[in-house]
Amino acid sequence: MRVQRTTVDLDAYPDLVMILLGMRVRTPRGLLRLLGVGPKLYRSHTDRPDGLLHHEDVVWSMLPPHWGARQYWRDLDSLERWTRSAPHRQWWQQFLRDSGGTGFWHEAYFRRGGIDAVYDDMTAATGLAAFAPVVPARGTMFSTRGRVHGTTPAVPPVVSESNYYDPNE
Repeated sequence: MRVQRTTVDLDAYPDLVMILLGMRVRTPRGLLRLLGVGPKLYRSHTDRPDGLLHHEDVVWSMLPPHWGARQYWRDLDSLERWTRSAPHRQWWQQFLRDSGGTGFWHEAYFRRGGIDAVYDDMTAATGLAAFAPVVPARGTMFSTRGRVHGTTPAVPPVVSESNYYDPNE
């Protein structure tokens, strides 16, 4: 008996974005951050933000704890708007001030072409960073839109590059 084999018709989703993301515990304090902040952020998908087509929780590993998600978004504009709204905006601002003993990463894949990746406080190489050269997230490499399309974000970032980096660096 043959396996039932199917596929999907994505014609209605020309600007589809699939994003993988994860938070990995790096220190004992990181477990508290993962258990405290992570679930609030990951549960925010239940509000069905505009443009989020589907969300799946993922456990990348149990030891060290490394949890995340796979999400499908209608387009980059929707994804950017959501990342600039509550609760994501507050979480991201807090995380960029202090990762709390965790590391965070995302990789985004675009139906029209292009791949994006960013890794914050990830001490162990993950995903694309396991084989591709890692470079500072500066200039056009600071935002997803810059990394993928070479343009500025449609919505201002949660933290601007000039506010994030010390001008003397």
